[in-house]
Amino acid sequence: MAKAVACVSGGLDSALAVALIQRQGIEVTALHVAHLWHSRPFDAREAPPTVREMEARGVRVVVVDGSAADLEVVRRPRFGFGKRMNPCLDCRIWTLAQARRLMEAEGAAFVFTGEVLGQRPMSQHRQALDLVARESGLGDLLLRPLSAKRLLPTRPEREGVVDRGRLLGIVGRSRHDQMALAAAWGITEFTSPAGGCLLTDPIFAHRMREHLAHGALAAGDVELLKVGRHFRLDDETRLVIGRHQADNDRIVALFGAGDMRLEAADMPGPTTLLRGRATAENLLAAARMTLRYCKAEAGKTYAVTVTPTGGAPTALEATAADEADIERLRIAPEGAA
Repeated sequence: MAKAVACVSGGLDSALAVALIQRQGIEVTALHVAHLWHSRPFDAREAPPTVREMEARGVRVVVVDGSAADLEVVRRPRFGFGKRMNPCLDCRIWTLAQARRLMEAEGAAFVFTGEVLGQRPMSQHRQALDLVARESGLGDLLLRPLSAKRLLPTRPEREGVVDRGRLLGIVGRSRHDQMALAAAWGITEFTSPAGGCLLTDPIFAHRMREHLAHGALAAGDVELLKVGRHFRLDDETRLVIGRHQADNDRIVALFGAGDMRLEAADMPGPTTLLRGRATAENLLAAARMTLRYCKAEAGKTYAVTVTPTGGAPTALEATAADEADIERLRIAPEGAA
């Protein structure tokens, strides 16, 4: 039996591509890369449930930690960014290079993806598809079964490993063909194509640019950039204030050595993380901004608890910041709340 490696995201297109190749009697191993750029907390071992469900259909799932590569390509993308901070081509090339290595280790005949010609403006036009195939080292061992009839035949098609006549010729951004095929094949579990890579989100992308302008970037920094409201107190100091309880919980989990935790002492409100210079001036500013997001009366003094990571809490008296302070220090693109 011929073998193939699939690059899968958990979305509908990759699920359909896997089903299409399996229906030709080819054994499929699925490669899923755990990327940093999802809104959920990063887990190097995690694949979406929709990917894990492929195992019930005879597909072995291999998960690769992509965090180190994510940090590298966002710092120095060879092929540039998309509309925001998304280095789509570099990311795709790296992912397919991992698939090539798995293909070689497994003795598989080719690699395939769920890419659709013309679906994404930066990474799925014809020239981009050719570029990533070449730069990943796969060349014509890379098959896109959903759009194969709109592309030149690959080696597995020419050599008869895959029947080109049973592949598809989908093109463009509409998903009508995919939805119809999913209904016909009983594929009901897949993630939405919307809301995937945070680097395409204008607020997150702005935070990323701002962070990189002030220093190094680590995986833990990325996790913090995903949550809360962000403020810059000075070149070395960031303030993150939770928007709701889920934010507060995630912020607590992200506290590290040297961080300071602030919370209003006598009323419900957000958890605030101060990372950087814990000067008296910065702590007072952080306390005032924490109170700004409580039900604090303007001009009235309140106690704010200040706790260093691993240390004992102290109390700080402050009044709530005004809107001018908030807007002056906020890290957000113009017009964002």
